[in-house]
Amino acid sequence: MSFERVLRSALVAIAIAGLTAGILAALDGRTDLADLCWTLATVPVVAGLAVSIVRDFLAGRFGVDAIALVSMSAALALGQPLAGAVVALMYSGGNVLEDIAVARAEHDLRSLVDRAPREAHRCVDGRIEEVLVGTVAVGDRLLVRAGEVVPVDGIVSSVTAVVDESALTGEPIPVAKARGAAILSGSLNAGETFEMTVTAVAGDSTYAGIVKLVTTAQTAKAPFVRLADRYALVFLPVTLALALVAWLISGDLLRSLAVLVAATPCPLILAAPVAFIAGVARAARRGILVKGGGPLEALARAHTVLFDKTGTLTVGGARLLSVEVAPGETAEEVLLLGASLEQASHHVIAGAIVQAGTERGLHLKLPEEVREAMGSGLHGVIEGRRVSAGSREMILASSQVAEWATRAIRRASWRSALIVFVAVEGRPIGALLLADELRSDTPRAIRLLREAGVARIVMVTGDRAGAAQAIGAALDLDSVLAERVPTDKVDAVRSEQRLNPTIMVGDGINDAPALAAADVGIALGARGASASSEAADVVILADRLDRVGEAIEIAQRARRIAIESIVAGMALSTLAMLAATLGWLLPVPAAIVQEVIDVAVILNALRALNPGRGRAGGSMTAAAGHELHRSHLELIGNLDRLRSIVDELDDASPERAAVIIAEANKLVQDQVVAHERDDEGHVYPQLATVLRESHGLSAMSRAHREILHLARLLARVVEDLPSEKVDRYLVRDAQRLIEAVETLVRLHTAQEEDIYEAVAAR
Repeated sequence: MSFERVLRSALVAIAIAGLTAGILAALDGRTDLADLCWTLATVPVVAGLAVSIVRDFLAGRFGVDAIALVSMSAALALGQPLAGAVVALMYSGGNVLEDIAVARAEHDLRSLVDRAPREAHRCVDGRIEEVLVGTVAVGDRLLVRAGEVVPVDGIVSSVTAVVDESALTGEPIPVAKARGAAILSGSLNAGETFEMTVTAVAGDSTYAGIVKLVTTAQTAKAPFVRLADRYALVFLPVTLALALVAWLISGDLLRSLAVLVAATPCPLILAAPVAFIAGVARAARRGILVKGGGPLEALARAHTVLFDKTGTLTVGGARLLSVEVAPGETAEEVLLLGASLEQASHHVIAGAIVQAGTERGLHLKLPEEVREAMGSGLHGVIEGRRVSAGSREMILASSQVAEWATRAIRRASWRSALIVFVAVEGRPIGALLLADELRSDTPRAIRLLREAGVARIVMVTGDRAGAAQAIGAALDLDSVLAERVPTDKVDAVRSEQRLNPTIMVGDGINDAPALAAADVGIALGARGASASSEAADVVILADRLDRVGEAIEIAQRARRIAIESIVAGMALSTLAMLAATLGWLLPVPAAIVQEVIDVAVILNALRALNPGRGRAGGSMTAAAGHELHRSHLELIGNLDRLRSIVDELDDASPERAAVIIAEANKLVQDQVVAHERDDEGHVYPQLATVLRESHGLSAMSRAHREILHLARLLARVVEDLPSEKVDRYLVRDAQRLIEAVETLVRLHTAQEEDIYEAVAAR
């Protein structure tokens, strides 16, 4: 506990003791002793307040504390020590209530610091030794036991680890980390004991960076808090004027004293800091670290938001977009062989392909005799077959480019995608298209910003104009600035700043100058402290872009509550002063009324700790959301096969066309239709209990009906196949139906994921 808090506690104890002793003496008929006790209870508070006012005045601040000093001094001077003692108790008690409120609001921030590990278990020559975290060096092997916090950054070096990263990201679901995977300090071991190899010392680790940011958040002071002092410059002369009027109309100085007592300024002193600290604490609960009340107040005034593209609006790395296949092949086989072979490479593209195969539930094979041609691709043997995966130049160099391959190259060009061809025994069987894609929560993040009142959203990126314009059009952004270097980004920020309050959102080192230049810089720092996190005013610890809109919403609510508390407190104090002016309140009752106002103001300011009533009342469980996402991943594999069937129908013989149209129908009926019926019968009723209104679900149900209608039409086509001649017109009709189902289900699934993310985020 700080010295100031100890002193405040001591002053309130003296005030309570003096007031109580004086009351007992008065009951015993010893009025002189009672007056002395009350005077002794008041003088220390007056002295402490006088020192505080002088210190603030020398620092260039002059607040409403002066009214409390005047009221207590006047009470002693006018021979009303009881009123002075009551004011002293109310004022010092209000300060203690502020400390309690601040401590309550800061709890979520302090918990991050308090759980920082102090010791580590280092493996040395087959034994375990306990060492201080500060002595751990890069390359050391550490043992992390079940239930312990990971002390430093590293990589898993033994069995798969299961860790809870909620303290870092706000996400409640534990994640599995395979051998070789990066693991962040501050994560909680939610599984069995595992070993790790240190990659960063304690001072440079993720958690150390977060602790530094938390310390900044706790010590910063909001400019808006000083606004309360500016209110005081008006409130103080009004108070003195009413006290003068009370004396003039009554000729009684006690009535003027009652006015001064009723004006004791706790509402102004408490409202703003408590509301803003509560807002900062609420943001921390959601994985949003705001470096003090100043940035929080600036967030509330946001008009323009600038976004970086790569890693901010997009995932920031290669992701599998589609699988193109040669006639007679399947997307599953192409991805299985490609991902199995790429396991032997450390290239970032290889990692993306392996991840795509794993996410789709493929059981990857172990490659043998692998040879890697740097920058071109891989050759290896999988279950006795020679498999190659690589660039067009490597795979297609010795063969004529087939029509399907030409089509794949054209589609890759349209989507600004990288293409990796897969061949078996020298024969190309398919291609994998990879590109940086929108984050799944980006559309929702943009929508939340619009709902929060952000009027202008701009993307500023160093990427090519074509790729940037495609992203901008998909998100309906107000402007796209492409091919911008870091200095250009700073210029863009300053240009917007000249017009309106501006926020910059980024994640990379190249974004740091722009983040520092903006009114509020927001860094996506899910992987720990970096140059961008240091330069930013707000750090999103969770890997969620939609937290930006949520941060603005929290800031607006905190600012609104602060203003409400200040205005309401001043209004109630003014009513009490008017009552005292008219003689309806004596000094002691006026002090009690003022204390009731203080408590009401504190309780109102603490509302900023909680979400407003405008949010929906429920949420979907993490387990339910995970199961829905898993079912969608399974469905995507079937959609890939439908897409390959559509392409194969271009050149299929009548006999082959009949076979694959029947296969497509079976997939649609057994997988797609079953999935949509389950959504309509089980998932949507669950969502209806969570969402405030069902209009959105009604629109989604309309998509279900259209999908089922297309499925029925496809089934009719298949029923007629045995008796109908399979001509090009029938093939074209079937092709259109299959493509319509595939396209609509992909879009519908993406919309459902957006809803699930929104519901689970509450």
